[in-house]
Amino acid sequence: MTAGGYADLERELHRRKAEERPRIIAAISEARAHGDLSENAEYHAAKEAQSHNEGRISELEDMIGRAEIIDVSKLSGKTIKFGATVKLVDEDTEEEKVYQIVGDAEADVKAGRISISSPIARALIGKTVGDSVEVAAPGGARAYEILEVAFR
Repeated sequence: MTAGGYADLERELHRRKAEERPRIIAAISEARAHGDLSENAEYHAAKEAQSHNEGRISELEDMIGRAEIIDVSKLSGKTIKFGATVKLVDEDTEEEKVYQIVGDAEADVKAGRISISSPIARALIGKTVGDSVEVAAPGGARAYEILEVAFR
C-alpha cells in the first residue's frame, strides 16, 4: 500500500470512530425514546447503520494492521512495478491514460489508481517504455503502448 492510501484509511477510520459512531448512538437513543421498539423503523434503521459502521471499522483496523507501506518516491527504474505511474496510449483510439498501480484497498479508477491485481496492472508489471500490452477487457481485448513510467 502507498503512504497516501494508508493515510486515507486512517482518516476514514478516525471519521467513523469520532463522528459516525457518536451520531449513530444518538440516533439510536432518540429512536428508543419513541417507545415500542418492535415497530420502530427509525430504531431499526439506526441499528442497521451501527452494524454497517462497526463492520467497516473492523475492516479498516484489519487493513491498517496488516498494511505494508511502500514509499513510492524512493522507487526507481525503468520497469513497471507496484507504485509506478504509467502513461499509456490506446493503440486503437489514440486516447492517452495515466494510471498509478496501487494496493487493492486504495484503487480508484476515476482517480487514476488501479489495483495491482487488476488485469491491466498484471499486464503492465515488468514492462518498460515502448512495450505494447494486450489486456482482456469486458468489451474485448485492448492494446496499449507504454509511453512513460515514473515513480512519484
